[in-house]
Amino acid sequence: QARLVESGGGSVQAGSSLRLSCAASSYFYCMGWFRQAPKKEREAVAIVNPGGDTYYADSVKGRFTVSRDDAKKTVALQMNSLDPEDTGIYYCAARFSTPCYTSSALADYKYWGQGTQVTVSS
Repeated sequence: QARLVESGGGSVQAGSSLRLSCAASSYFYCMGWFRQAPKKEREAVAIVNPGGDTYYADSVKGRFTVSRDDAKKTVALQMNSLDPEDTGIYYCAARFSTPCYTSSALADYKYWGQGTQVTVSS
């Protein structure tokens, strides 16, 4: 069964950087990151397809960068200029088929990591 395992995360001060990594047991066409803040619904943060096309939530554009290494079956999220609003549990997610980031696709990711906590204090 396909698995996703995250690493990284932690507690940092506002303005700091963190890098999340995710290792997959299989090749996935679409890979990326979602997050769930306290008392909020889970939202897509950043998605990347094999061609390098990306999707970012408006709130992270210019601060976060998603990248993938298909040879290693990994996806990473570099998070800069972190803000307390970025606090939440971050999940690696993947799907085998295109499309990657239409509204219906974002609601249909079926493979998830266990989640990693990111806490940003002011």
